[in-house]
Amino acid sequence: MSRRPIPSVADRLLTVAQAAERLNTSERFPRRLIEERRIAFVRIGRNVRIPGSALEEFIQAGVVAPIVNRKGRIA
Repeated sequence: MSRRPIPSVADRLLTVAQAAERLNTSERFPRRLIEERRIAFVRIGRNVRIPGSALEEFIQAGVVAPIVNRKGRIA
């Protein structure tokens, strides 16, 4: 009997509530991202799901590197 591989977090389809929990926001924020087409999503009938990989890409796109001054210290 073959076993299906367990999908990684990046491969899972998340509900809006799960995405909000991952972003530490209210459910309104991921819904707004979907409405403004700022994040990829999947429609399954009337349900909306956000791929974990799309959520990770959104988070990585918002990462800001620290400013380093000439002496190699963080400003």
